[in-house]
Amino acid sequence: MGHVLARIPGGRDGRLMLVVALVDRVGSGLWAAASVLYFTYAAHLGLGEVGTLVATAGVTGIAGAPVGGRLADRLPLTRLLAAFQILRALAAAGLLASGDYALLLLCSAAGGFGDRAASVLTKLYGTRIAGDERVRYQAVNRTVANAGWALGGLGAAVALGAGSATVYRCLLLADAASFVAAALITLRCAEAAAPSRVVAAGPVSPGPVPVPVPAPAQVPSPWRDRTYLAYMVTDCVLFLDDAVFKVGLPLWAVHATKAPHGLVPVLLVLNNVLVVALQVPLARLGATTAAARRLLLPLCGAFAVAGPAMAASAAGGPGLASVSLLLAATAFTVAEMLHAVVSWELSVALAPEAAQGAYLGVHGLAQAAQRTVGPLAVTAAIAAGPLGWTVFGTAIAGTCLVQHRLVRGPLRRPAALPEPVRQ
Repeated sequence: MGHVLARIPGGRDGRLMLVVALVDRVGSGLWAAASVLYFTYAAHLGLGEVGTLVATAGVTGIAGAPVGGRLADRLPLTRLLAAFQILRALAAAGLLASGDYALLLLCSAAGGFGDRAASVLTKLYGTRIAGDERVRYQAVNRTVANAGWALGGLGAAVALGAGSATVYRCLLLADAASFVAAALITLRCAEAAAPSRVVAAGPVSPGPVPVPVPAPAQVPSPWRDRTYLAYMVTDCVLFLDDAVFKVGLPLWAVHATKAPHGLVPVLLVLNNVLVVALQVPLARLGATTAAARRLLLPLCGAFAVAGPAMAASAAGGPGLASVSLLLAATAFTVAEMLHAVVSWELSVALAPEAAQGAYLGVHGLAQAAQRTVGPLAVTAAIAAGPLGWTVFGTAIAGTCLVQHRLVRGPLRRPAALPEPVRQ
């Protein structure tokens, strides 16, 4: 075990952040399984009110990603991350005030904002401490996070057997406590050194060598980088696989196919098991920037298979439907894992070191926006029937090819050095 731990990139701090990921996701898994039940049976909210809470968290989450990234270029990263984790804890605890809907909206907004900001900061911290091994570190982090989510879901399933409002509130408090624990562990991590700009000295003169000072050169802005913005938009499309498992696949399997309803949880478990088992090995295929870009081609193939497989599941009896859904779930999971590797590497490789936080914050918009757009996209595919899923998979596969071409030029160009400051 000690040998395995020693191989985790980032040393002690890398291992501590994996503990943070585990604790965070266990708490989130507990709450995710109970949230709808809590709002319905403990807070006595209607369907429209619950939907508004979820949408509010999603919208404010879109703002949390770039704001968190921007602040990370100016403030100590570990303290900033801990602060957002405390914000999430307060927002979760505030949901206990179920009698005040305005307060529930405020807490949902704060929770969504903090969640997306913390996600970007966690990725940035992993990038800084792991260095050239950032892809493998993020793969390990994602594996641990998925395991934590599964543990939380199992714990919630056991607790929910009691079926009481008190149990729902206890699970909510456990979620809030997990964020506090994550913040305390984060504060034990050393501050990750931010990339610095080089300062060149002027003509040599007698006397002591002057101490370099930060260059006053303008920091690049992702909002003026059209290539990075275009990359972010294409990545938003590639993140749609997330909505497939959360919304599309369960609804399609139950309402449009003859597959047994008991197959749905099996498909979701299959997704989780494959990610835990294969994410780290697959990360080796994208260990370099060039290799990560090449993975966009098999990623295209995975989406091209997944969409038609979903369509085929509606064409036959229970046997064909089950086999087709298993194939679709496997293909979408492979796509999810390959895209995770590609996205981790390219989002960092395309970002200037002097503004890494701001760039990764803008990239975080892709996943945040997908949480709003994704359910609409998969719902449209379901409404269109088998043809809708074929178009869905083909469109995302085509986006892989667009991104493959889009990033070719920027990745080939050497990073521009900042103008030296004459002393």
